[in-house]
Amino acid sequence: MCGRVFVKSTIPDMVRRLEFAHPGEVARMGNAFPIWNGAPSLSYPIIIREELSTSMAGFVSARWGLVPGWARDGGGRPPPVNARRETIATNGMFRKAYASRRCLVPVDGYFEWQKLDASGKKKQPYAIAMKDDQPFAMAGIWEEYSDKVTGELIRTFAIATCEPNELMATIHDRMPVILAPGDHMRWLGPEPDPRDLLKPYPSDLMKMWPIDSKVGSPRNNTPDIIDEIGRGPSNLFDT
Repeated sequence: MCGRVFVKSTIPDMVRRLEFAHPGEVARMGNAFPIWNGAPSLSYPIIIREELSTSMAGFVSARWGLVPGWARDGGGRPPPVNARRETIATNGMFRKAYASRRCLVPVDGYFEWQKLDASGKKKQPYAIAMKDDQPFAMAGIWEEYSDKVTGELIRTFAIATCEPNELMATIHDRMPVILAPGDHMRWLGPEPDPRDLLKPYPSDLMKMWPIDSKVGSPRNNTPDIIDEIGRGPSNLFDT
């Protein structure tokens, strides 16, 4: 799964680095970024295709946790933050968004926890990023629902997940779908089922390292969250 991310870039930096998408509405997010320990329910800059009939893509703000449009009051339980590759095209919660409302979720990295005992109570958190430290885009889907009090349209999103690559399999059985730059516009486009893009990203382009357990609380949101604390099995793949 993917339930926590970090974004080292400011909004202007992110727009410059992903210049194929215009700034859109994210300027009003102000000084919310960088964010070192980003959790669900917060708002993030995502990239959507403005109209399926055009090739224009732009940044918008969206809340992490997908709420479908038919859930007029936002739903009564925590919204899903991930959509599994195996069911994204058929699950009633995801299928319409997958067919026509896909998005890119730009980040600098994400976090995952490795279970250290059978009970799952002991866990070691890891930070995961690109080996060259460049930002990357996760595959997402987005929706809008109407707030029952204000009538405001609220945009939400979830991140697609798939089976792990060789690197991630050493600590977990899932990973987010990461898209190569050459696939960004195809993912955003009108194709209803780009299923072949929902696959593990190459291990040799990624790295991960063990970090302190304080990442478990989103209140801890400082740059040292991603500091390495020691050597772990992941470094067999981090050369």
